[in-house]
Amino acid sequence: MARGYDNYKNRADLISSFGRELTRRSGSSCELCGASGVSLSVFEVPPVKVEPESSDCVFICGECREQLENPKKFRNSHWRCLTDRVWSETGSVKILSVMILKKVSLTESWASDIIENVYLSDEENEQVERSGI
Repeated sequence: MARGYDNYKNRADLISSFGRELTRRSGSSCELCGASGVSLSVFEVPPVKVEPESSDCVFICGECREQLENPKKFRNSHWRCLTDRVWSETGSVKILSVMILKKVSLTESWASDIIENVYLSDEENEQVERSGI
């Protein structure tokens, strides 16, 4: 039991160590909705790899994190902000944006329209399909 906790703690510490790099990359704003002046945290883009890397993470605000982690709080209207994020040069931001928009597109045609126009490499497309979001 202790080893599992130690592994979890070590992984969490490693992921939070990406904060400085992600702060620079994001300009201290949420990489999904653009919120600034709020607390930001590191979020691993699914599916998570055995060994975490900063390139597989995004820096997000509490509102975005809560909606991603709690399906009951998911609000489609919040994700209109992803319209321009799907064109991000940061792969993890682009991929997570498409994952979220795929979920939104089940009930919102505007999200489907955005997804139809996005280009994903084969590798990016595979990651979106394996995500589980």
